[in-house]
Amino acid sequence: MTDLTAPGAGVLELLRLFRNDQAVADRYAAASLEQAKAVEPRLRAFEYFPTDTPRRPGPMSGIPVAIKDIIATSDMPTTNGSPIYRDHVPDADAWVVERLRNLGATIFGKTVSTEFAWRHPGPTVNPWNPAHTPGGSSSGSAAAVAAGIVPLALGSQTLGSVIRPAAFNGIVGLKPSFGAIPHTGVHPLSPSLDHVGFFARRVDDVALALSLLAGSSESDPHGRPIPGFVVDPGTGVPPLDRPRLAIVRFEKWAKAESEQQRVFDAAVEKLRGAGALLEELELGELDKANWSAINTILTCEGALIYAPLVEKYPDRTSDRLKELVQTGKGHSAHGYLAAKASQEKLRSGFDSDIAGFDAVLTLPAFGEAPRGLAYTGDAEYCAPWTLLGVAAVTLPAGFGKNRLPLGLQIVGAYRQDYRTLRVAKWVESTLGFDPGIAEI
Repeated sequence: MTDLTAPGAGVLELLRLFRNDQAVADRYAAASLEQAKAVEPRLRAFEYFPTDTPRRPGPMSGIPVAIKDIIATSDMPTTNGSPIYRDHVPDADAWVVERLRNLGATIFGKTVSTEFAWRHPGPTVNPWNPAHTPGGSSSGSAAAVAAGIVPLALGSQTLGSVIRPAAFNGIVGLKPSFGAIPHTGVHPLSPSLDHVGFFARRVDDVALALSLLAGSSESDPHGRPIPGFVVDPGTGVPPLDRPRLAIVRFEKWAKAESEQQRVFDAAVEKLRGAGALLEELELGELDKANWSAINTILTCEGALIYAPLVEKYPDRTSDRLKELVQTGKGHSAHGYLAAKASQEKLRSGFDSDIAGFDAVLTLPAFGEAPRGLAYTGDAEYCAPWTLLGVAAVTLPAGFGKNRLPLGLQIVGAYRQDYRTLRVAKWVESTLGFDPGIAEI
C-alpha cells in the first residue's frame, strides 16, 4: 500500500481520499487482500477470503468490510464456526450484507467466530501478542481491524462479543441498541439478546456504519428502528461537549486488574479536567440481577436452537455447546419467564436510573486479554448493557503490564445511539489516545 493508504486509515479518511483519487480507491481493497494473506498464517483471523475485490458504486465504495462467519453471504461459505457447516454456502445474503453491497462496500471475506458465537474458540490470536486471546466470539473481526487489514468489520454480541474483543484489541467497538440492525441471516444464539455490531478504528467510523445500516425488516420480529441520523464523511460526528457522565463501577470493580483501574481513574480525571461532569452512580438492582437473568435467557433460548444439532452431530459439536444445551434444558419455564420479566423491568427503569446523565462511563472488561486461546475472557462488564439492549461503545484508553490494550466503555439510553456516539466522540477526542496498529 502507499503511505496514503497505510494500515490504520479509518473509513472516513479513506472515503475522503477516494473522492480525490479514484485510482487509489480502485486498488485499495486488492492491496488489503494482499496484506491479509501475508499475515494470515500468523493471525488466523479469516475463514474465507474473497476471490476478487471489484469496486462498486455507492457511499461506501471501495471500503473493504470483513464479515463475521455467522452472518450469511451468498457467494462465500458461512461456517458458523462449526464443522457441521464447513462447506455451507447460504442461498441469500444476510440483511446487513445485502445492505452493505447496495452501499458499494466490498465484502471482504469471512472472519473467524467461536462455534455458533458461543465459547468454543477458533484459532485467531491477539495481534498485539499471539500468546493471548483476541476475545470472542467476534475474534477474527476484532483482530483484522486491530492489525490494520480492514477499516471496518461486522461482529455480533449476545453477552460481550463486540465490546470485550474491541477492548482486548485496542480498537473501537459499537453494540447498537437491540433491534437497530435486522438479524435476518445472522445465525441465532439467543434471539432476545443477539445484536449486530461493528469494529473500527474511530468513533466516526462506527457512527457512519450505523447511520447507513440501521433499519428494519419484516423478516425480523425483534427489530425496533432507532431514530435516523446522518454522518458527514467530511466532519464526522459532532462531539457532545463536556457531557455529564455517570461513573458505574459495580461491586465487581475489586476484581479488575490494577492497571485497568488506574487507566480508568486517569481517564476520569482527564475528562473532569476538560470540563465534563462526572458523578459516581450505583445501579444496585442491575448489578445484582443481570448476570443470572441474561444467562437464564441465553441458555434457554440457545438450548432450544442447538439441542437438535447436538443430538444429531455429537461428534461435531463441542463440549461447551453441549453444556449450553444441558444448562438451558435445566431451567423451568417459570425461571425463563421470570428472567424475561426482570429484563423488561430493568430496561424500562434504566432511563430514569440515569436521568440527568448523558451516558454511563464504565469498564469493558476486567483488564488485558487473558493468556492462551482456550478462554476468550469474562463478559460480566458487558452483560448488563446487553441485557438492557442499550447502546454501548468501547474506546482504547491505555496499555496493561503486558503491553496489551485496555479500554473504556460508554453506555447510553435505549435507542439513543446517536447521543451516545456523540459522547464517545468527545471522550475519544479529549483522551487523545491512539494505540496504533498491532504488528503481528
